Amino acid sequence: MLSDQRLALVTYCGLYCGLCAQRARIPSQALQLRDALQEEGFDDFYRYVPEIKDSFPVFWKFLQDLVEFKCSCRDGSGGPPECEIRECARRKEVRVCPLCEDYPCERIQALGKRYPTLIQDGKHLQEVGLEKWVSEQERRAKRGFCYADVRYSRQR
Repeated sequence: MLSDQRLALVTYCGLYCGLCAQRARIPSQALQLRDALQEEGFDDFYRYVPEIKDSFPVFWKFLQDLVEFKCSCRDGSGGPPECEIRECARRKEVRVCPLCEDYPCERIQALGKRYPTLIQDGKHLQEVGLEKWVSEQERRAKRGFCYADVRYSRQR
């Protein structure tokens, strides 16, 4: 049986949080930047540059927040606050959308335009089951795969 801790890293739509740059890359990159700035003495450099005196502490806190940031679609701390996919999955009482009889619905197809592996990964989840699929995603994460490598940017 899949533990709640492991399920917390699976979004309702069928993405795996461990493959998201927000969890897999940004914290370590923010830590590297913070440590490099600190090592070079820039953690208090704002004291000598009046133009950044007010904004630097806000930046420094933001950098620290990025280092420590954790989110989860399941508890609502990740993804859009009013995510229609999350609400639909909860309403239909499915653990993840690929386990829904309507998969892939219009919402998933629309999201799949941004995340090209989403629907194929969801179909694979249907074939192998949620627990095995999560184990496979954990292995992908260890190899360094990240959705940002294949994701299409939002049109603005």
